[in-house]
Amino acid sequence: MVTGDHKRYCLLLAAKDSEYAMQVYGGYFNVFLKAFAEEGEQWDLFRAVDGEFPDIDDLHKYHGFVISGSPYDAYGNELWILKLCFLLQTLDAMEKKVLGICFGHQVLCRALGGKVAKAPGGWDLGLRKITIVDDLPLPSFFGGLEEIPHSLTIIECHQDEVWEVPLGAEVIAFSEQTGVEMFVIGDHILGIQGHPEYTKDILSNIIDRLSTNNSIEKEFAEDVKSRLEIGEPDRNSWLKICKNFLKGEN
Repeated sequence: MVTGDHKRYCLLLAAKDSEYAMQVYGGYFNVFLKAFAEEGEQWDLFRAVDGEFPDIDDLHKYHGFVISGSPYDAYGNELWILKLCFLLQTLDAMEKKVLGICFGHQVLCRALGGKVAKAPGGWDLGLRKITIVDDLPLPSFFGGLEEIPHSLTIIECHQDEVWEVPLGAEVIAFSEQTGVEMFVIGDHILGIQGHPEYTKDILSNIIDRLSTNNSIEKEFAEDVKSRLEIGEPDRNSWLKICKNFLKGEN
């Protein structure tokens, strides 16, 4: 049980702060705070990528957990990733609210028995329209919206994807490129492949860095950035969905 008058949340940061994120936002933690936090809440940061995790005896104090994106592979065997998987298994057993974003979505899937691997279609970068399935198992996730949309546009930045969801999970969104854009388990696990917290300037900087270190071809980077200039993500809708999930009752 969560006690106290205010809600307490935990961000498990799976990426190191980029120079751009530090200069413009003061780090990724502030990006998440600006996206998800509300007045009166307490948010604690644990840099999982550096081996920082909450004490197991403190897990009950949190109303919800968020796992960030990462340049690491969710199927990797770095010690911190294995520790993160164990933590996620524990949170699932406790039926704690857990929101996984990009890498977080993938590592949730892995930890709970699904399969993650390289995407056959390669990088998915930029804006992507995803389709929401009909007859949602838990339409309450979409509370706060006037109606459940047929599709939503989100910022994507990944080259891995979920191949198989865990037993008991339900896929609730897909796209032309990725079969599992969102999945749920019960009313306490939500995975989102895209980045609801990103703004276009953050993605633009990531694209520049990927191009500079030759992770993507310069022509591809320029094409993605040009398309980014003429479209917009449905960011407000995504933030409402994430907040409604995290802040609703278990």
